[in-house]
Amino acid sequence: MSDTRSRVRAFIVENFLFGDEDGVKDDTSFLDEGIIDSTGVLELVSFLEEEFSIRVEDEELVPENLGSINNVVAYLTKKIAP
Repeated sequence: MSDTRSRVRAFIVENFLFGDEDGVKDDTSFLDEGIIDSTGVLELVSFLEEEFSIRVEDEELVPENLGSINNVVAYLTKKIAP
């Protein structure tokens, strides 16, 4: 899943941090740190659906799934597990 982690991290850094990943750890909260707002969550979901060929259901739009790089990777691991 390190490839998944690097793809998610690259998307976050490029689209929300404008290439500046200083201080962003894998467990940094996107919402608490103001990295992603509600519109950003929709952008993240769109990326995940396209990049990983999944469908993010409405009830899955929670910080436990999408609140940090670690959370997104764990969510993807469960979502795309065989």
